Amino acid sequence: MRIANHDDRLTLLAGDTAIDVSTASDGLFDHRIEHIYDRWDEFITWCRHHAPRAQSADAAGPGVAAVGAVSPRPRQIFGVGLNYVDHAAEAGSPLPTVPLLFTKFPSAIAGPNTTITLTGPSVDWEVELVVVVGRRCEKVNRADAWSHVAGLTVGQDISDRDVQLQGANSQYSFGKSFENFAPIGPVLVTPDEFDDPDSLALRCSVNGEIMQDGTSSNLVFPVSELIEYISARVTLFPGDLIFTGTPAGVGLGRSPRRYLRAGDVIVSTIEGIGGMTNKMTDLESASPESRHQAAGAR
Repeated sequence: MRIANHDDRLTLLAGDTAIDVSTASDGLFDHRIEHIYDRWDEFITWCRHHAPRAQSADAAGPGVAAVGAVSPRPRQIFGVGLNYVDHAAEAGSPLPTVPLLFTKFPSAIAGPNTTITLTGPSVDWEVELVVVVGRRCEKVNRADAWSHVAGLTVGQDISDRDVQLQGANSQYSFGKSFENFAPIGPVLVTPDEFDDPDSLALRCSVNGEIMQDGTSSNLVFPVSELIEYISARVTLFPGDLIFTGTPAGVGLGRSPRRYLRAGDVIVSTIEGIGGMTNKMTDLESASPESRHQAAGAR
């Protein structure tokens, strides 16, 4: 099953048809996608038994709508550092023995085609497979972990390296949480849609040049282990996000280092999910709100 946030409305995608869930369910489900995760089991049941009949309803093609984030208001966002073997190698770091966790603030969430304002000269890209939680997780065993996943989506863990690494102690969360630094989308795909959800190809290009080309089979800690580890210590709530890590090829790991500039276009794709396109803009071209927040990064 593939769902999306089209024009701020929960939308079920069936081939070339986009079904407005609130309309098709006669108001059983709210039009806001973030509300579906607390009713995930009920929603899945409705889709299986009623959604096929809704395909004849009036619907707009998926390319017509403005596409928003598939979980626009998560309670929590977890990031995982050095979680690909090749990325740890390019960073010159040993493989972690436990997941290295940080957070991205929920205010950083953005839609899949959002323009991103540069906060300085060292803004970097990181394509990531993002897990959206579908059921409350408390001390979940890895064998049951996938049953708690609503679906997977594409993410970019945009990072201001100067802010992230400034001072004697790194500030990962702060340097990765400015406005629009967590674009996700374009759709949420349920795990049953994949032949193997633990082995998906990821790719990131900048201005058409491929920077990252990896597979999630190279995760140091796969999705099931991350859910087991996190839920043993912290409750995961429906709609929460886990940015699972990035493969090699980030700007920080290059020699010489390469960072994003105004006008650059990032295309991030994951096998079986799709892609999103984000354009970078400079501070002078940004909205007043974006200029204010970006200035705070310096």
